[in-house]
Amino acid sequence: MKLRRLVWTVVVLAIGAALVGGAWAGVKRFRQTKEAELPVAAARKGEFLAIIRSRGDLKAGRSAQLYAPIVPNLTIAWMVPAGELVEQGQPVIRFDSSSSQQDLIRKDAALKQAQAQLDQTAAQSKITMEHDQNDLVDAQFNVEKAQLSTAANEFVSRIQGEQSKIDLSVTQQKLRVQEANIALHQASEKARISSLTRQRDMAQADIDLTKDRLSKMEIAAPLTGIVVFVNNYSQGSLNSRPFRVGDNVYSGMNLAEMPDLNSLLMDVKVEEIDRGRIGVGADVRVRIDALPEVVFPAKITQISPLAEMGTDFPPTRSFRAYAALGRTDPRLRPGMNGGMDIIIQRIPDALSIPAKAVFTHQGKPVVFLAEQGRYRPVEVQLLARNPDEVAVSGIPEGSLVALVDPEKRDTKK
Repeated sequence: MKLRRLVWTVVVLAIGAALVGGAWAGVKRFRQTKEAELPVAAARKGEFLAIIRSRGDLKAGRSAQLYAPIVPNLTIAWMVPAGELVEQGQPVIRFDSSSSQQDLIRKDAALKQAQAQLDQTAAQSKITMEHDQNDLVDAQFNVEKAQLSTAANEFVSRIQGEQSKIDLSVTQQKLRVQEANIALHQASEKARISSLTRQRDMAQADIDLTKDRLSKMEIAAPLTGIVVFVNNYSQGSLNSRPFRVGDNVYSGMNLAEMPDLNSLLMDVKVEEIDRGRIGVGADVRVRIDALPEVVFPAKITQISPLAEMGTDFPPTRSFRAYAALGRTDPRLRPGMNGGMDIIIQRIPDALSIPAKAVFTHQGKPVVFLAEQGRYRPVEVQLLARNPDEVAVSGIPEGSLVALVDPEKRDTKK
């Protein structure tokens, strides 16, 4: 019985020792395998794009400024919400027109009164002229009658003849007085009618001016785009804020800006060292930070002729490059940040690997090929480079290259 227990004890201990040894060997092998495994990437074949990467933001190539009309005492009564898309011709800002409407009613009444006075004066002048003409005819008749009386002086007494001459002189004098009165009345009535006509014309001009101001109480969108209201500095620069309903504005003030969404440009800075490798018409790929899933193909449309000095230290010089996007996506807005890859070279059927898979060994570029858990250094030739990938030759397509230097992985730990 004791011998059987002893045998079972020995068997159990042997099995336990075997299990522990196997587990230890497995753990050791697993650790060695993990230590030996490194991140790798496959060399792929295809078109390789050598690029210059730059950063910038979207700008509108064309924009329209909205100014307050030349109208006194303007108060904003309604505004389109800021940032809302507005079609060309739609209202953007409306001003309070109640005071102008009241002015129009008052000036219309003044015009009617001036016209009534002018009509009354013209009618009175016509009556006066007719009365003066009648008096003139009577005076001319009396003169002619007196002339007939003097014609018979040789047949009457001398006293009667002298009396006829005196009567003729008196009637002629009355005729001249009447003619002078008619000239005076004509000049007076003409001056009065001219004065009333000027008053009527001034009242009409005031009405026309008021109607013109009323027609300017609404600002319409000159193009299709979004509205960006500028700051109102009437309360000082510290209290400035965008214009809003109820603000009083002066004639000619800049109230808002409307960038044309069909003229969007990507504005980026290109380092001075890269300026000679780019030109107008070069293909670019634009990525917007807010829309990382979309790539916008475009071309460089303009490069600034002068360099800009940077503010960092040591100072750097850069050039502005612009690529026209147009309205390729309704979500694009001026001011969005993004990047632009300028394509400077295309290599067809090139082998490309990640840039961090290339290392320097004895002054030459090498890659480490992964072969059954081992990593063999292979010298390669660099054909082109961009920030992420490198075009190489000297390794077969589909080769797995290490992304970490195997010779320094222990140091990395």
